Amino acid sequence: MMRRKIYLGCFLFLLTFSVGFSQVKISGVVKDEQNQTVPFANIVFVGSTTGTVSDENGKFYLESDNTYTKIEVSFLGFESRIIVIKSRDFNLRITLKEGASKLEEVFIYSGKVKKKGNPAIEILRKIWAKKRKNGIYLFDQYEYEKYEKLEFDLNNIDSAMKKSKLFKGMEFVFDGIDTSRITGKAFLPIFINESVYKSYGKNKNGKSFREDLVANKNSGFGSNQNVIAFIKDLYVDYNIYDSYIKIFDKSFVSPLSKASGISTYNYVLTDSAYIDNKWCYNILYYPRRKNELTFKGDFWVNDSTFAVKEINMKASRSANINWVKDIYIEQEFEVLNDSVFLLQRDYMLSDFSFKKKEQAKGVYGRRTTMYKNYTFNKIKETKFYGQQINVYADEIYNKSDEYWNVNRQEKLNKNEKGIYKLLDTLTKVPKFKQIYNLISILGSGYVEFNKFDFGPIFSTFGTNDVEGTRIRVGGRTFFGGNEPWRLQAYTAYGIKDHKFKYGVSGKWMLNPKSRFTIGTGNRRDVEQIGVSLTTTNDVLGRSFASSSFFASGDNSKLTSINLSNFYMSIEPRKNLLFRLGASYRTLKSASPETFSLDYWVDETAGIIKSEIIQSEIDFSIKYTPNRKTIGYGVERTEVTDVYSTLFLNYSRGIKGVFNSDFDYQKVQFFYRQPILIGGFGRMFATFEVGKTFGEVPLGLLSVVPGNQSYFTIEGAYSLLDYYEFVTDTYASLHMEHSFNGRIFSRIPLLRKLNLRELVGVKTVWGELSDKNNALNATSDINYTAPTKGYYEYSVGIGNIFKVFRIDFSWRGNYRDTPGSNNFAIKGAFGFHF
Repeated sequence: MMRRKIYLGCFLFLLTFSVGFSQVKISGVVKDEQNQTVPFANIVFVGSTTGTVSDENGKFYLESDNTYTKIEVSFLGFESRIIVIKSRDFNLRITLKEGASKLEEVFIYSGKVKKKGNPAIEILRKIWAKKRKNGIYLFDQYEYEKYEKLEFDLNNIDSAMKKSKLFKGMEFVFDGIDTSRITGKAFLPIFINESVYKSYGKNKNGKSFREDLVANKNSGFGSNQNVIAFIKDLYVDYNIYDSYIKIFDKSFVSPLSKASGISTYNYVLTDSAYIDNKWCYNILYYPRRKNELTFKGDFWVNDSTFAVKEINMKASRSANINWVKDIYIEQEFEVLNDSVFLLQRDYMLSDFSFKKKEQAKGVYGRRTTMYKNYTFNKIKETKFYGQQINVYADEIYNKSDEYWNVNRQEKLNKNEKGIYKLLDTLTKVPKFKQIYNLISILGSGYVEFNKFDFGPIFSTFGTNDVEGTRIRVGGRTFFGGNEPWRLQAYTAYGIKDHKFKYGVSGKWMLNPKSRFTIGTGNRRDVEQIGVSLTTTNDVLGRSFASSSFFASGDNSKLTSINLSNFYMSIEPRKNLLFRLGASYRTLKSASPETFSLDYWVDETAGIIKSEIIQSEIDFSIKYTPNRKTIGYGVERTEVTDVYSTLFLNYSRGIKGVFNSDFDYQKVQFFYRQPILIGGFGRMFATFEVGKTFGEVPLGLLSVVPGNQSYFTIEGAYSLLDYYEFVTDTYASLHMEHSFNGRIFSRIPLLRKLNLRELVGVKTVWGELSDKNNALNATSDINYTAPTKGYYEYSVGIGNIFKVFRIDFSWRGNYRDTPGSNNFAIKGAFGFHF
């Protein structure tokens, strides 16, 4: 997820260093007689329903394909003005005079609208009453065709950018410049992705939904799966009738929210008119407070069905969201008959930028979704909705131009068509190749060569108390990202211990439809074990704790591991993975002078063994509902990391196989659940439970993960040292909640900083059998289990400089343990909207 987001930063970093065919284009600012800006003023072309609302600074932009010569500007408490305009009239300065403060029975005070007696709110209540009786919710079953177009554009193109050394030798790209009808800014299209879907759903006897990808086509950076994944992650489906609209993992209050709409927005009934032969009311809305996740705009609603006919929503510029300057949404609904309004067109524009200043350069992300051929109550059996097509079939991605000409619900303009030719030309320009390679390296961590990637470069250097400075080189095969097999390998050398380490693995997907895959590998390396309760046999996995660039305290309790494995996995249905594997490992201390894994073989005879040899078979089930991925090769890229995870693992150690030392059985369960709590932010809850049956030494027990780094690590306990608690039976619960700035936004001195509040609690209970305790022959580690239940709690401040968080953690109990840390301050970096 983090690497995908780096791509956006790369685009914006590079940016730091023709006019369309609309008949009328205007822009300007609305002020009062005291020269103060008037936010949320209504600007409409006279004789039409085409209009906009000024932003928090009173600025606006408006265009139309039709010819208009006048606009009407109005705001509650001011006299309306009719302004004569030219076809190209920019930088208008409009002054409104104070007037009557009464509109019918709606009284105005300081720009806010009283709720009592407001006809707009009465209409809103009727919308709530009928929202479940409109559109597709009226029918037992439904289906439709959907066309989706995703686009990325460089914006605020000016003469300085065209003359920049960055684009020297690539000046021809500016031939495709266009102008946004929403913002009036010049932009250059660089990416387009088109998809056609066939969608099915039912409302009766439990809701079900199925969506089949019929065709897909992309260009620009389309060959890089990380970029596509990032773009798809940006735009998720939403429903304007819901109380909250989720955008960029933030919950914006919907203007139609029954739960908190009236307490969040001002509503004003401004107009009424016929739209598609239906009499509709126009309601203007804007937020009551700044720095909250809100919109401003207007919507048209039918006077009998009280279904929304058209709506536009522009996010407040002051909203607590990073890297996004503007968000604009509009939806149009078609009238099927007197009682049915169906979504026809959905458009969303986002302006990504490092800064929210008007002239700051950035990247537009645009999504256009169109719907047609609605069919209702065409009976399909329940099992139909659980069936899946092969989304990796070649015919989906190789449709002819004739197919796209017929199935596009909106024709591409000249510049959009040009994007498909642009990349072919750019790939022949050396400077573009350099820029592309830089973005690719930062985004994926790998340096691309012909069919081979070198990296990851972020793991090249490390340090710990055993190896000293560690130098690592590695790579992987890469044939475009959708290959059915992959090989990976690395080698590392420690300056202090003078030892080479290595790892190699390979996997091969034999059946793309069921994703039946086999894999094998071997790793000989030094690492910190016991950094997670739930464990796997990932050959090339190596924990963050194995490096001590930013660690505190002793970092010498490292283990020398030799691990080999073989596995088979299959995905019989989407996001449900079954895996069967076998492994062989040896474990011994990487620093016998400071750390021991010794255990008694025969205490009576005084026989101690320092090395563990273990053969094991394992079976696991992993279910990740709502997880979205892109690509169809043996390795896929996740579109989002916000989904539930359920993982069940059974392992059996077999004594005697390849001189294996122990017989045991281990059962582990892991459950992680994101919980979106409307306008109060998001919570992540993680629950783990496990038990080991049989007698095993320290290297095979479940160690409660400590954290001796200066950074906050998910899953680890901030105030525990490594091996402070050791268990064979455990249960843990981690809960962390981010309020997304809801509290700080109400504190005047903190409001503009856009800080975010974090609270968390972590607790673990465990025990250790007497037999396992008796195996301990180490002198430096006392086996202690948290039988009373250990817990710690924390408060944090996030979004510091947009990329940093700081956490303050306190130990709740076991405070008298010798050498214990009862308070800690840790931080973390992250790229979050």
